Formats: sequence, C-alpha cells, structure tokens
Amino acid sequence: MQLVPISDRLRGTAEHRQQLRGEGYSAEQLRAAVRSGAAELFRRAWFVGRHAATELREAARWGGRMTCTTFARQRGWWMPEGIETELHLHFPPGSTGPRAAWDGVAHWTQPVAPLGRSLVATVEDALAHIAVCVPPEQAIVLWESAAGVERLAPEALRAIRWPSRVATALAAEITGLADSGLEVLVCRPLRRLRVRVRQQVYLAGRPVDVLVGEWLVIQIDGWAHHSSSTQRSKDISHDVELRVRGYTVLRFSYAQVVHDAAAVERAIRRALAAGLHAAPAR
Repeated sequence: MQLVPISDRLRGTAEHRQQLRGEGYSAEQLRAAVRSGAAELFRRAWFVGRHAATELREAARWGGRMTCTTFARQRGWWMPEGIETELHLHFPPGSTGPRAAWDGVAHWTQPVAPLGRSLVATVEDALAHIAVCVPPEQAIVLWESAAGVERLAPEALRAIRWPSRVATALAAEITGLADSGLEVLVCRPLRRLRVRVRQQVYLAGRPVDVLVGEWLVIQIDGWAHHSSSTQRSKDISHDVELRVRGYTVLRFSYAQVVHDAAAVERAIRRALAAGLHAAPAR
C-alpha cells in the first residue's frame, strides 16, 4: 500500500510516533518531515501537522490531553459567557506532566473511560472536569450542549460512574432537550419552583422553547436563530397564533437572559403568581 505524504497524513492533526511507524512510515521519513517543516516533533513522540490547532500543538508540547472547556470549544459546545480561555489539559496519574512552569489548568485524574495514546480527552473525562472546574450554572449549560452536539442520551450519562458528586448531580439533572444554552439558563431556576417545565414542545405547528405549566410559553431570541427580519416575522406570527389560542407568551432577548437573568426570573415569577401558567389568557 502506498503511503500518502506525511504533510497530508498530518494535515490539521497529530499522531504518535508508534502509530505512524505502525502505518509504515520509516524513521527517516519522519525525520525528513520534521526537517522540511511538514511536521513538528514534541517530546520525541508526537508529530503535529503544520495546520493543527494551537491547542493540539500545546497538548503535544506539555504531554497532556485537551479537556474541560478547551475540549468543549474544540467540539463546538455552546459556551456560556465568562468562561476563561486558558488551556485545560488532562494528565492521568503516572504521566510526567509539564516539565516547566505554564499558565494552563492541569487536571490530574484517573480517566473515566479507557483511552489509548491521544492528545484529546474523552467526552466523559471532559464532562467530569467541567463538573468540578466550572460553576454549576455554567456547567449544566455545557453538559446540556454536550448532550446535543455529541448525541448523548441522558440515561446513558446517568449510567456512568462519575468520580465526583457534582458530576453525578449534573447527570441526574440533564434533559438533553435544550436547543441552546439560553434555554438552560432560563429553565434551571424554574425547575426549583416545582412547576412543570417542558422544552421544545410543539404548539401551533412549531416548537416553543419552554412551556411552563400548560399555558405559559417562554421564547428566547438567540443570535443564531433570530437575526434575520424574515425569521423575526415568523416568530411574531407564531406568537400571535399562540395568543389567539389562549397562551401567554413571554419573549426574551439573548442580552436579557445572559446579562439580566434576575429581571427575567422576576418577570416569569410574576406571570406564575398571576396564574398564567395554569389557565388560558383572558
């Protein structure tokens, strides 16, 4: 079998020396790739391609695995505001770890799931690290986003033997229904009020973000889904149809949910106090 050039094999990624040797690349071919600039060699083991992500290159440099919020960003999970951008790396017990001072965050834990040679942690380990590293209000947003992006069933997450109580609690809380992190920010405090809260319920031909009780609809305008005038017109038309059918509709913007959560919660509590969740609007 003819091997592809190292530059193509490592395009945007990284591989361990033993993996590449096992595929048939000779030691001289690997040395030539480093000399030509087609790859960088770190810790005498990891060959990193020219266009690999900076985080992957740093993981190879320090001998760890991308995890926690670094992993979440790389996978495209919904990222709450205020999460720092420092590098998070997983160092399993027994690994050498960083050989010099660095400004990242090290997670020294036993892996939740078995993993061979890799510069990227497993989803399970990333979630376990998020659970103990990120405040609960932000951690649940990341967990819900992970469930959607990675197609993780809530019951599967609950079956995992998590290494911390907080991770076990997050697994018990997750619904897998959130269309965006904004819904999580709205729904979490509502569930503490012991009212029925459902997400992505179809009403009048379209899903609503949140249905509280039987008659209170909460809609949330996120950047991605409500930026065009056409989409906005559809949303308004749907709101009108819901009101005609007797639903009370509260619509909040991204800025309100993220930057003025207390005011959003107060408005919803006032609607609950008026019984708008329990009976059709008059």
